Amino acid sequence: MKTTPPASITRRTFLQQSAVAGAAVAFPAVLRAANPNSRVQIAGIGVSARGYGDLHSLASHPNVKYVAFCDVDTASFAKADADHPGTPHFADFRQMLEKLGDTVDAVHVSTPDHMHALASIEAMKRGKHVFCQKPLAHTVWECRQMRLWAERKGVVTQMGNQIHSAVEYRLATRLLRDGVIGKVKEVHSWVAVAGNERTCLLEPPAEGAPVPAGLDWDLWIGGAPMRPYSPGLYHPFAWRDWQDFGGGAMGDFGCHILDPVFTGLGLTAPNSVAAENSGVNRHIWPTSEKVRFVFPGNELTAGPTLNVTWTDGGVRPERKVAQMSGDLDLPKSGSLFIGEKGNMVLPHVGGPRLYPVENFTGFVYPKDVKGLNHWHRWVDAIVEGGKTSDGFDYAGLLAETVQLGNVATRVSRRATITRGTKKTDAKAGRLEWDAANCRITNSPEAQALLTKPYREGWAVPPA
Repeated sequence: MKTTPPASITRRTFLQQSAVAGAAVAFPAVLRAANPNSRVQIAGIGVSARGYGDLHSLASHPNVKYVAFCDVDTASFAKADADHPGTPHFADFRQMLEKLGDTVDAVHVSTPDHMHALASIEAMKRGKHVFCQKPLAHTVWECRQMRLWAERKGVVTQMGNQIHSAVEYRLATRLLRDGVIGKVKEVHSWVAVAGNERTCLLEPPAEGAPVPAGLDWDLWIGGAPMRPYSPGLYHPFAWRDWQDFGGGAMGDFGCHILDPVFTGLGLTAPNSVAAENSGVNRHIWPTSEKVRFVFPGNELTAGPTLNVTWTDGGVRPERKVAQMSGDLDLPKSGSLFIGEKGNMVLPHVGGPRLYPVENFTGFVYPKDVKGLNHWHRWVDAIVEGGKTSDGFDYAGLLAETVQLGNVATRVSRRATITRGTKKTDAKAGRLEWDAANCRITNSPEAQALLTKPYREGWAVPPA
């Protein structure tokens, strides 16, 4: 097997994300002189389920034309073909990019997580703009390479955490930046989804089944370790439960729910991370986990550091922590920001609410915050020669943090994860993160998990 270079080797100075992300940076509208095509010609890599949703949303932009569909399963083409009849089909994105050349301006990547980085980077190497689904990539090292390749090639990028552009999250980040609840003392984020709720297995079955006609199983496996096809266990959806293919609950929802935490508070990379889990092995993600990130403080936080605690599997803080009124309870998924002047509860997905109510009597929510079309923002940035607020320069840092949490979970101790905000030993199992050098300084075991081995011919190229 080929492996990536050691993740401790940095290839350039760490990029600091100094500005809080908000609306897309405005640039003068210009014709794309380097592009001879009259419209942005996009190739879809992964065109079913979420891939079809991305395709449909991007195709609704008047300056978009789809020129190719790529998917390892021929059954996935039906809906895309109905909307765009006659569009060429491909199974291997590498062959598609080689054959179509400059007739492709951009790609959207909506495959299982383990193939995000290679598909995106092969496109960026050729100067293609990239829209890639969350969580951007499968490992910390891959997330770093995605960011560096985008910077190196100067392409327009966007992560597919579409709620970043929704009015609910944009309003919440506005309230945080405006200091409505004061400086933030700590954050709790959670999701109701469990990390292993689709298969509930501890390891992959040794015996498989015949591969369905039209599915190229070798291409689906890609760079992951080969295993027999098993109906319903991997393709088309349950792959998220398996460490070889997905990122569990945190990988699935971390780049959604932690996004307003990052944008609203101007976070970049944590100093450290520690985790507890309900039971994990080398194959599956735990049913529930608690991950505690410690970030450096800034002008929006109350102290020199900020604790951000993530829980999943239905575990959330106690409602009394938010000082909610009446019989209200915290949402099943969302975030709680505890500030010096009060607290903000942000459901996933829903509008922010401020507590205790008496602290905000007479407060009027801003009326000028609008929701934007996440997919169209990317196309507009391509057409206008601009950039997005969710490009890989920002999204790479968010995704690195999410995958760093998964590293902590894989090396963490087993514990009973219960509702509440019970404090644990801040130093227990803490991984110290040297972001500039992409290195965990105090755990060789965790350091090794920043990257992964690849099957021959499927390695992700370093920037």
